[in-house]
Amino acid sequence: MTATAAGQSAIDPEENTLGGADPSPADRIAVLRDRLMTPMPGDRLWGWIGPLLVTAFAAFLRFNRLSVPDAIIFDETYYVKDAWSILQHGVEWNPVKNSGLNQLIIAGHTNIFAACTGTGCGEYVVQPPVGKLLIAVGEWLYGLTTLGWRFAPAVVGTLAILVMCRVARRMTRSTLLGCVAGLLLSLDGLEFVLSRTGILDIFLMFFVLAAFGCLVVDRDVSRARLAEAVVLERFDQAGPGLGIRKWRVAAGILIGLACASKQYGAWYIPAFVGLCFAWDLGARRTVGLREYLRGALVKDGKWLPLTLGVIPLVTYVATWSGWLLTSTGYDRNYAQLNGVSTPIFAPLYSLFEYHKEMVQFATGLNARHPYMSQPWDWFVITRPVAFYWSSYANAAGTQVAKSGTTGPYVQEVLAIGNPLIWWASIPAILFCLAWWLTRRDWRAGTAVLGVAAGWATWLPFVSRTKFYYYALEFEPFVIICIVLCLGLIIGPATAALARRLTGAAVAGVYVLAVLILFWYFYPVLAAKIIPYSDWLSHMWYAGWI
Repeated sequence: MTATAAGQSAIDPEENTLGGADPSPADRIAVLRDRLMTPMPGDRLWGWIGPLLVTAFAAFLRFNRLSVPDAIIFDETYYVKDAWSILQHGVEWNPVKNSGLNQLIIAGHTNIFAACTGTGCGEYVVQPPVGKLLIAVGEWLYGLTTLGWRFAPAVVGTLAILVMCRVARRMTRSTLLGCVAGLLLSLDGLEFVLSRTGILDIFLMFFVLAAFGCLVVDRDVSRARLAEAVVLERFDQAGPGLGIRKWRVAAGILIGLACASKQYGAWYIPAFVGLCFAWDLGARRTVGLREYLRGALVKDGKWLPLTLGVIPLVTYVATWSGWLLTSTGYDRNYAQLNGVSTPIFAPLYSLFEYHKEMVQFATGLNARHPYMSQPWDWFVITRPVAFYWSSYANAAGTQVAKSGTTGPYVQEVLAIGNPLIWWASIPAILFCLAWWLTRRDWRAGTAVLGVAAGWATWLPFVSRTKFYYYALEFEPFVIICIVLCLGLIIGPATAALARRLTGAAVAGVYVLAVLILFWYFYPVLAAKIIPYSDWLSHMWYAGWI
């Protein structure tokens, strides 16, 4: 391999690896593609059938008994009202106090918000609108009911399984491992509970995962294009330019939607920018371009501020259109009240000032909460969050236990991950980190970076109130780490049959154990009414109570 001169291929014309006559352009492109990426598996049909079967299984689990418990649970008390207000008025309003909304809500109960008078009645909300807009879709379809406000989380939580299967398949080049990744995610109690609860975290996780999936697709597509361009086009020693890439544009839109679900998604923007740059740098170096660094910075990198900067920002601001186009949102008239009246600039200035308040709230929140935890607690699951708890005097759940007492039967929704997934993730993540440092496997490094972007970014905010279910945003990357380790345990396709069978047996036992443990915890994940003694047996240590 020699340096590339202007107008020449990155393959040395004297380096004929194909033998015989000089290779044709098609042959040279094929050689470069083989150097740049491993071919996708040939089972394209099963590549969809397998993930769709896993997704159907996940859908059944999530939609079965979706309306149970038939009451507002945990932070649904905020987002159910916000979503209904957006549906009715285009923006969040203050709900009427003592409206009975925290009891079972009946469809058509629309008089739950105060009439706007004077300066308006905009509700001060600290999370952007996309998740609430999606919840509002379910409320529009099924009314102000438990099914209504949990419908969108269940749909999105189910779709996340399909995306997980396809992303893992593309990364591992194995349909089996892709399906295992989706199955593990579907059997995790944290993803399961948040798919059945009308709060925002499931939307954040889904859009982060979908954006990452687009970048993984772009990695393959752009490398195929680079191989072709290097052979067929004229270019300087930095290599050919690939222009604006549609998959990166899609990733920019999706990460913008992630930030518009919960702003914590913003940490993935610099992480994804770093991934894109590293992948571009590696691709150009692999094809033998002398100035691969300049090529990655100038030819590819010049578009990153647009695709992963401007596009996410524009997407994010566009999701606030209800607030921008109405006059009753919280702080909506801040600019006018402070002497700024330019028609276009004033609303954006008001939105900017509103976000300053939101950031101050998000970083300064330090109220004590019985279920708060720190990031170092999340992997060992020391403090899961009880979303719902009720105690009954009878097994049918028709007689609530006397106040201040615990009846012989209880019902709970406990946001707790599958211990065999989260505890196994600790050695899996550490192994992937070591594997990346020693073998430079891009998949291992990418998975560890995805975990770090969602987990390590919480570490500086020690005094900030945090909860275990925040870990959901990086759980797909945890799953990828585990699946990469399972792939190594099974062994390569060229390994001896006995080696493969032994590895497959070990991996299969692990997946089966995850399934059994999900079944074991299902009663406290899905609000089954069970004897108190049975419930207590699921509380393995005091932090789970």
